[in-house]
Amino acid sequence: MSIRHLFLATLLLVPACASDDQMTPPVRTGPGVAAESISLGVLTDMTGPFKGSSVFRIRGYELYLADVNKRGGVCGRRVELKQKDHAYDVQKALDGYFDLEPQVLGFIDVAGQPMTAAIEPDLMQTRALTVPGSWAASLLGNPHMMVVGTTYDLDIINGLDHFKRKGLLTAGDTIGHVHLRGSFGDNALEGSRFVAENWGMKISEQAVTETTANLIEQITALKAAGTKVLVLSLTPPQTAAAVGIAAQLGWQVPILSSAVSYDPAIMQSPVAPVFAKQVLLTSPVAPWSSDAEGVRELRDAYHQRFPGEEGTLNTVHGYTVAMAFVAVLEKACNKKDLTRDGVLRAFHDTNNLKTKSLTGELRFSLVGRPSATQSYMARPDAKVPGTLKVEETLYESELVKLKGTRAR
Repeated sequence: MSIRHLFLATLLLVPACASDDQMTPPVRTGPGVAAESISLGVLTDMTGPFKGSSVFRIRGYELYLADVNKRGGVCGRRVELKQKDHAYDVQKALDGYFDLEPQVLGFIDVAGQPMTAAIEPDLMQTRALTVPGSWAASLLGNPHMMVVGTTYDLDIINGLDHFKRKGLLTAGDTIGHVHLRGSFGDNALEGSRFVAENWGMKISEQAVTETTANLIEQITALKAAGTKVLVLSLTPPQTAAAVGIAAQLGWQVPILSSAVSYDPAIMQSPVAPVFAKQVLLTSPVAPWSSDAEGVRELRDAYHQRFPGEEGTLNTVHGYTVAMAFVAVLEKACNKKDLTRDGVLRAFHDTNNLKTKSLTGELRFSLVGRPSATQSYMARPDAKVPGTLKVEETLYESELVKLKGTRAR
């Protein structure tokens, strides 16, 4: 072939290559997505009453995202966090939200039930995928909310099932439940009520608010009611106070509490021995000391980043949430759509997401249904890292399955 013919052949190939490139559609983008980055919002309490849990949860996000970014990010973009502190104040949360919202693709963290409720109406308009710092079942009806793990009611059912299998709870027994009024306590109480209804048991209820400091009246009443298992759905300080009062009364009743009601600092207090002996904590995510594959990976990364320190269950929660959020972003990337609507479609199309046992297998396709239904059980133990020792790995009560059937 002559040089002239080779030159003509090359010219013919050039437009063909350009045409192939043009056939590959670009990734559609929206707020929070730049050429080299994807920004996610964190609206949390970094200086108020929940600053301890927030710090550790953010560390979980950062460690998972650091690994994602090391692998090239999502759609060739680094995933980064933009943070605002609301100090557990609703007005500050609203101010922070309206500042962050135009800058982010979605919110990986909105902490606090009052803060979540305040911004929820606007989220329905902006369509930004949001992870609340809560496992309240009432949030499941919002198609923009990603609740990662088992809801409070199912956690309580799984925990009470644990006591039943241990022979500590039988038909005819009374379950005592002290609960906060609001989405957390009310939802947890639904679990106790469902157990009592289906297992032929009685329930004695005591409602309090976040400002209730002295719980002696409530605990004394439940002891007098012949309670066989005491359930606490309270703030961490109230939980410590309730357990201390039970000890003062000489009441060695088995106690069940949601993990969100527990602060590791309790194990440095005078009530630590009572917690270790009587309290069982039920949780949607694995404790820090768990042997789950995902937790082992997290601990290795954490110890490299923070030598000599230990994380907490909140760190595991943050790491788990980041894993789920990134999985949704990657699905949206594969569809070439990183707009908020594209991310929402990917979210509702995400099922059978394995988390290396950080939590149960996640499914987000059914609005109104929890993403997982299994719980971890743990005992407070000051001698183990994170102060929680695994009592039982991911477990789902048959009663949880029944509740799910009735919900349908």
